[in-house]
Amino acid sequence: MEPLNRPAVIVADMLVDFVTGALANPPSQACIEPIARLLAGARERGWPVCYANDAHLPGDMEEALWGPHALADSPGAQVIPELAPQAGDVQFRKRWYSGFHETGLEMYLSQHGVKTVIVVGQHAHICVQHTAGDAFISGFRVVLAEDGISAFTPEDKAAGLAYMEQMYGAVAGTVDEILAVPVAAAV
Repeated sequence: MEPLNRPAVIVADMLVDFVTGALANPPSQACIEPIARLLAGARERGWPVCYANDAHLPGDMEEALWGPHALADSPGAQVIPELAPQAGDVQFRKRWYSGFHETGLEMYLSQHGVKTVIVVGQHAHICVQHTAGDAFISGFRVVLAEDGISAFTPEDKAAGLAYMEQMYGAVAGTVDEILAVPVAAAV
């Protein structure tokens, strides 16, 4: 893996409703510990940590597909305690799959000189994929911490990862591999 150039971490939808609540995804349990390690490593290195969280309003388009979930300011829309944001982390509320669509995330990353985004969370073939796609379109290099990404099934995860690698040039590795990669000198 090439050196990371001004990295930031984006955590997509590690929310109560997606882990144990309305749209519980049991496979997501396996990615909690790797994400926690990535977040600790990012914070130690001074990398921005961003959360892109569903915060739906009643009647949002996703509700027709998935039923009510992660309603803004509800307990189900909170990040799970094991990955709770810490001082200095930033949360972006989203009403669509992408963490970039109408959230201010792109502006925040640009203002902080970020060139590479490391994406983790749920789901490889939905919100992680759309967030990675918009990151790519916005000019960011996309790195996927594959042990910190889940989906409903192993097939969904494999398909999502393969798509992001093919279509966005995303590079996948484990959290430990990513944390071992040197950071490029700032230009």
